Amino acid sequence: MKTNGRASVVTDAPFPKNYSQELLLVSRGKGVYVEDSSGERYLDFGSGIAVNALGYGREDLAEVAFNQMKKLIHISNLYTTAPAVELAERLISFGSFSAVHFGNSGSEANEAAIKYARLYSLRKRGEGCHRILCFEGAFHGRTMGALSCTPNPAYQKPFAPLLPGVETIEYNNVEKLEETLNGSFSCVIAEVIQGEGGLEVMTKEFAEALNRECKKHDVILIVDEIQTGLGRIGYRLASDWVGLEPDIVTLSKPLAGGLPLSATLIPAKVNNLLQVGEHGSTFGGGPVTTSVANRVLDIILDPVFLDQVRSKASVLHDELTRISEELDFIGAAKGAGMLKGLEVKAPKEKESEVIKKLIEAARDEGILIIKSGRNVLRIAPPLIITEEEIREGVDILRRALSGFQGNIS
Repeated sequence: MKTNGRASVVTDAPFPKNYSQELLLVSRGKGVYVEDSSGERYLDFGSGIAVNALGYGREDLAEVAFNQMKKLIHISNLYTTAPAVELAERLISFGSFSAVHFGNSGSEANEAAIKYARLYSLRKRGEGCHRILCFEGAFHGRTMGALSCTPNPAYQKPFAPLLPGVETIEYNNVEKLEETLNGSFSCVIAEVIQGEGGLEVMTKEFAEALNRECKKHDVILIVDEIQTGLGRIGYRLASDWVGLEPDIVTLSKPLAGGLPLSATLIPAKVNNLLQVGEHGSTFGGGPVTTSVANRVLDIILDPVFLDQVRSKASVLHDELTRISEELDFIGAAKGAGMLKGLEVKAPKEKESEVIKKLIEAARDEGILIIKSGRNVLRIAPPLIITEEEIREGVDILRRALSGFQGNIS
């Protein structure tokens, strides 16, 4: 294993080339900081792609996991455990849901949602009602069904042909939605904030139109809350904030505090049509991950905690706005809550190169950020971050970006 001499960046890891060939070698974390193998510390403004909402080094979560592992690690979905039942009961209280399918990742959750929606439309309305509507800028996963609803040529083209019957329209375009949606569709799948789409935020008008049009045509409305759910924008679900009324909700990322777990929340009208064996998951909803998830919900769903997230999100927005006002190549702050971004103004043909350099410069200054879409720097710190740490992080980011002032062309 070799490093490149700056940060502890591995350059010869035996991973597939679909991953970056320069990877920071992280050895530990505590709170909102991670440390590389040489002892350099970084303030994490990416949270492991919005997974580590409660930060690093959580002894409470480790204790829950350890205690459960001593009793039972795995039993499969041929049986169940008390932690899984408890978690499912808590999750169905999020709305008009009657059951939860557990999986291991956001992509799996969305695959399950698509399957359930298609099964519903087949048994309720018959064959020919299988189409799926998704939106430009969406990201729903890498597995074939979810990938089919992720209209990014860079992701889709190498794996074509994909799932047939998927149609893509412009996000937040009410007129196009009304024009397109009809009874031939089984479902619409949408994000409240497009995590890979430049952090575009759903308008309340579009949310109202989705509610209305899906009900009108008996089309299942799937809301992908993989990244926005469970406190990321200061609410239990982003759907609550924007006024969406989903039939199915998918959750993952922060659900089990960094362990792999996803949940697909379904209503009675779908659940009542299912038959044993039509879908399943060997590892999904195991006793360790669901035990930890119950502890995560204890923390995140506390109204005081959510109030604090909203308050800190306001501070983050104000601090990022100052950067956009100071640097001429940075646009206005985007996103909502603690899922924010800064648009980078660069020639289209140079966007990818510029974004890469900015992220590396930030890392070398001591802060980890990620990207969203072509030209947006995504900022999604752990929700436990303090206002002081927010200001510290934005100061580091400002210092890293300032070196590019006048050099973006």
